[in-house]
Amino acid sequence: MTLEELCRQIPLEVRTAARKLGAEVTGGYASDLLSCVMAKAQEGNVWVTLQSHPNIVAVASLLNLAGIIITEGIVPGAATVEKAEQEGIPILMTELATFTVVGRLFECGVPGVD
Repeated sequence: MTLEELCRQIPLEVRTAARKLGAEVTGGYASDLLSCVMAKAQEGNVWVTLQSHPNIVAVASLLNLAGIIITEGIVPGAATVEKAEQEGIPILMTELATFTVVGRLFECGVPGVD
């Protein structure tokens, strides 16, 4: 499943790097602790978080994640958006709670990281 397909099914608002929505999603990981994401998320995963600061982009870039989903209506600041555009990291946003997004990802067939 691609990020573009997820955007239609969940639905998600594309905030950055729309050109990368064709990326295949290999799985998903949800955490607000950067250290946990760095330890467990895998290349091609979509990351679900409440965080919106520029460091999320650095972590996503380091791990070569497919994208970041920011939940609960949190809007990333200009510095985060600028960095994500530069790095080509899709940031997707939703008003939905993290738990709901993870459930919807599971319904779409996106496996979790075990």
